[in-house]
Amino acid sequence: MEVALAHTPLYDWHVARSARMVDFAGWSMPVQYSSIVEEHRATRNAIGVFDISHMGRLRFDGEGAATFLDRLLTRRVVGLEQGLIRYSLVTNESGGILDDVLVYHLADADYKPFHLLVVNASNRAKIVAWVEQHLSSDDGVTIRDQTVETAMFAVQGPDALSALQPLTDVQLSNMRYYSGQTAQIAGHPVIVSRTGYTGEDGCELIVSAESASSVVENLFAEGEQFGIQPVGLGARDTLRLEAAMPLYGHELSETIDPFQAGLGFAVHLKDRDFIGASALKELKQLPNQLRRIGLEIDSKRVPREHYPVLSSDAVIGEVTSGTFSPTLERPIAMAYVQPDAAELGTKLAVDIRGRAAEARVVALPFYKRDIK
Repeated sequence: MEVALAHTPLYDWHVARSARMVDFAGWSMPVQYSSIVEEHRATRNAIGVFDISHMGRLRFDGEGAATFLDRLLTRRVVGLEQGLIRYSLVTNESGGILDDVLVYHLADADYKPFHLLVVNASNRAKIVAWVEQHLSSDDGVTIRDQTVETAMFAVQGPDALSALQPLTDVQLSNMRYYSGQTAQIAGHPVIVSRTGYTGEDGCELIVSAESASSVVENLFAEGEQFGIQPVGLGARDTLRLEAAMPLYGHELSETIDPFQAGLGFAVHLKDRDFIGASALKELKQLPNQLRRIGLEIDSKRVPREHYPVLSSDAVIGEVTSGTFSPTLERPIAMAYVQPDAAELGTKLAVDIRGRAAEARVVALPFYKRDIK
């Protein structure tokens, strides 16, 4: 029997704008509205708006919330200042990555502190089960999955803050990167955070499901002067790849540890005991693990996931994500390769459907905008 796809609160809004809808992690999501390249460039040059309501949103209340999350996450949560957000990982006992997440420490409209965990759509059920498995009645924590009752969307691009500012009661330019707070936008309560998954400046907003359409319509009315455009999953992928942001199921999995992925900054081992910490202390010392690298291809041929990476005709790794970069106007890829092939400038090749395409190792990210 065919299972019905979940709809985000903005589903009808997408359909009314002729979005091409696809199944993504059990949700009916827009993959594109016009073209991937047009939506990509709108985000780099003006404003792109992304529905990311499929992402899981788990709220943690109680005096023990920070201590509990500190036992689950690779990055320190105890002591995280209210109003700040951290990128972190959830690892299993072997140090493999169960998910990459954002953890928020905020206060609600009644000044009551709480923590919020934003997780990948494809991992939401797994992480909820993992949390429940490790939670006891002694922890002093209550958890609520707010995914269905809320909507979440990203407003990204160099003009994103200019379009949002007239609609809100907070000074967005004063917010630090990776900070958040409760606020009002177009008269509706929201959580606004200075975060994103595109390499551009901007914000991500969490609103009630009932408020989502009104907030988005007000945003598009304000952003029309800047060339605002809706953006689907297709351009979200090309944007995050240019910014070298790892994607779960591609660069991240339970068989990959944070150090291989180049995410050592998100692992706080000193004076901490979290799930996977013992294994990660050992993995950090291993010299011969595969490493995540960036590749530029010296032709117009585009490498794709699982294509073999070659050195002198020998397979030394494989591509995890690849695309033709609309910004750089050349094919790029991320891959895992043997460590002796990971040095910048190393000449390699990618087997693209039986033919070797010359490539070289380049620094990540491929694209970077300075965000203050």
